[in-house]
Amino acid sequence: MKLLLISNSTQHGSGYLAHCEDETRNFLRDLQVIVFIPYAIHDWDAYTKVARRRFKAWGLQLIGIHEQGDPKATLAKGDAIFTGGGNSFRLLNLLYEQDLMAPIREKVKRGAPYIGTSAGSNVACVSIRTTNDMPIVYPPSFDALDLVPFNINPHYLDPDPDSTHGGETREQRIAEFHEMNDCPVVGLREGSMLHVEDSHITLKGITPARLFRRGESPEEFQPGSDMSFLLT
Repeated sequence: MKLLLISNSTQHGSGYLAHCEDETRNFLRDLQVIVFIPYAIHDWDAYTKVARRRFKAWGLQLIGIHEQGDPKATLAKGDAIFTGGGNSFRLLNLLYEQDLMAPIREKVKRGAPYIGTSAGSNVACVSIRTTNDMPIVYPPSFDALDLVPFNINPHYLDPDPDSTHGGETREQRIAEFHEMNDCPVVGLREGSMLHVEDSHITLKGITPARLFRRGESPEEFQPGSDMSFLLT
């Protein structure tokens, strides 16, 4: 398998996918047709237009999975899959509704590269239980594509020692998750991404990531770190 699981699609001060352009273009090297899944956003056409503009600038053809009538047939045409960010519950619900879970999983496991940003990274994991999103719809299950044996928390934010906010920090939310679940969680700060290739995972990008495991203290990993142990 080849996965590029990106925390965010837009980095402060840069345009859409600009901060991860080098990694993304290298990841898609020698491919031609990218199938885009825009289901995490309400306006699929507008979202696809934004993504298509960026991929066209890279010399790649992008087609929205909704644009040609039969999502499964469209999926089969692609050399790679790109699932964009938005609301994870809406995204997962539509993947179930369109009966795309198994076809995506099978296509990726046969070697088609998969890129996810934010919600698109969440659905590549065991479940969407560590998303930051509100449950605006109720999917048949919180179980996701299970392409990797861990979860991601995209846009991970460190506690602000000067904040007067009385709610839980992101770290406390993940600790609550681990009160009920064993699954490891990678807190991907904005600007970070995981490059998965077969039995190897490398942390890429410009920011560190934070790993949470049940019953253990959180660990910090710098860009370039080998995180392949997460696959065992």
